[in-house]
Amino acid sequence: MPYTSRAVRRRSVIASAAGAGLLLAGGAAVPARAAGRRALVLGLPAPTGPHRVGATVLYLVDRSRPDPLTPAIPVRELMVTVFHPAETVRGRPRAPHMTPGAAALFREIDVRVHHLPAAGVDWAATRTHAYAGAPALPGRRPVLLYSPGGGDPRTLGTGLAEDLASHGYVVVAVDHPGDAGEVEFPADLPGRERVRTTVLTGPPGPELFDVLVDTRIADLRFVLDQLAVLAAGRSPDALGRPLPRGLAAALDLRRVGVYGHSLGGTAVTEAMRRDRRIRAAVNLEGYLDHPPAADGRPGELFPVAREGTDRPLLLAGTDGFHDERFERSWPAVLARSGGRARRRRLDGAGHWVFTDYAALAPRLQAAGLMPARDRDALVGPARPERSVPAVRRLVRSFFARHLPG
Repeated sequence: MPYTSRAVRRRSVIASAAGAGLLLAGGAAVPARAAGRRALVLGLPAPTGPHRVGATVLYLVDRSRPDPLTPAIPVRELMVTVFHPAETVRGRPRAPHMTPGAAALFREIDVRVHHLPAAGVDWAATRTHAYAGAPALPGRRPVLLYSPGGGDPRTLGTGLAEDLASHGYVVVAVDHPGDAGEVEFPADLPGRERVRTTVLTGPPGPELFDVLVDTRIADLRFVLDQLAVLAAGRSPDALGRPLPRGLAAALDLRRVGVYGHSLGGTAVTEAMRRDRRIRAAVNLEGYLDHPPAADGRPGELFPVAREGTDRPLLLAGTDGFHDERFERSWPAVLARSGGRARRRRLDGAGHWVFTDYAALAPRLQAAGLMPARDRDALVGPARPERSVPAVRRLVRSFFARHLPG
């Protein structure tokens, strides 16, 4: 799957790049008994780095702001997963891909959005390569924050996060509740269900789009604040749950990068402009302008597109998802950044090739559970043996250059 920065032809698209795509990640499949019948159990592609991977889930509560998407919730809650190189994984269980509550809701909601199989798959049993609570490998590591696509849960980025962690990074995958398709919390709170669903019913209009982006930027900055608490040796978890041994000492907050898919790409790019703690960013096919107005006039460019960036920025897209908004906003950044921004393209790919779906969709097709047209609409026709390594190399090589371990 070659990279190219040449202009690409316009093609029909299946959804807005900052819209409400709701997916699940997966990979190699083996049959298993689920719900009284044989079902498919999916697994993520193995990480390629020299380190085993630990995973820790944190429940973070920002009491300084009410929830922007659901005013009845008096605080802003976040769920994050911290992936890190592990000293040992002996005696540690595999980390689940999704919580049981999130998986149950996924079967009710998400399968309809992208024509996923409503039956025949055990969505709750997807196998990861991270181990819950594993102690951290000694050494200070660069820290990367991940913001998923609009309407997507953080679990969609598990495979890439595990791979980056296996190469020596601490990766913090962030859910944006109310935006994400489904988020399960470890505690109850008045005004919300234990598993919170998305407010999105389709691509957001200009007003909601602004709220979503601003909320995500505030979320990312709050997570950075809480990582500073963690690095100081205190647990930021709102329930006070214990942290893996050595995790606090593994965080090098002088080397912070961000990457995001779709709406997450929009958010991380603008977040880097607003927050000097962020030293490099990867935008995986996120717009850098606001949605068009009701009369069809182009939306305003984001400040980063009008002013350019003074820190390294990678704009990564595909030949299968393209429209005039990219050709308006991305060249604006490139022209104003003095060579600090770069653009790359993945050929034979679709918008969700940057998620775990690059591995999942072909497996579902091979099992007779997804037609080829639906697989191609999601991730493109490229084989996962090409697309998954291509995405991993693209992101990893960028951060290796600008945030070396």
